[in-house]
Amino acid sequence: MPIPHPCKNEAGETVFIRRPHQPSLLSYWHDATQLATVVPAGAMPLYLNDVQILSWERVPETEAQWHAFAAAARFKEPAFEVPPGKRPAAGTVVLEPDGRVWLVAPSNQFAGNIATFPKGHVDKGGALRQTAVRECFEESGLMVELLAHLIDTKRTKTHNRYYLARRVGGTPADMGWESQAVHLAPLADLNELLNNPGDHLVVDALLQHLESSPIASDLLGTHTQ
Repeated sequence: MPIPHPCKNEAGETVFIRRPHQPSLLSYWHDATQLATVVPAGAMPLYLNDVQILSWERVPETEAQWHAFAAAARFKEPAFEVPPGKRPAAGTVVLEPDGRVWLVAPSNQFAGNIATFPKGHVDKGGALRQTAVRECFEESGLMVELLAHLIDTKRTKTHNRYYLARRVGGTPADMGWESQAVHLAPLADLNELLNNPGDHLVVDALLQHLESSPIASDLLGTHTQ
């Protein structure tokens, strides 16, 4: 039976989830070998990998505020040239110290995606980094810090930039209406969970980054120290 999402869409309408997800056991959040899943407004542990799970109290409300938040990231990235006929988009690959990665399950499998990385279109006058952190919060409820450029990919209608990021706050239970579940998935499960081939390119880039980047190594290393 369809259930209403607790968040209304941009038109103020109720979104009904036709095939709701089931949440995982709370213990799965602390087991790096397990796929952990939360549904909108679902139960979460108080901490995960030593970072508190708590609603973001002062969510940016304007593009300028999002820009200021994203500006805390200090790294260089290549030029981003959008091909004719494509719309720019930006997303995040949020890595946990335990080696798992955050995914969102679009409501009613929007655009055919069963699970995917948080991503959204760049608004007119907007910027890639602010779009990436804003869309991540709106779709996953997570407050993230961008760490590095990961990969650019092309899809039918969009040209996408993905950033490596880490969670610094928020709670996935606060996902917006565009998501009907949020997952924390082991690296080995990503390609099976992600049904869009374009996302598999992002996984490949992540694996390469993990092999060569001191940034990723430092993030994962904090879990074992």
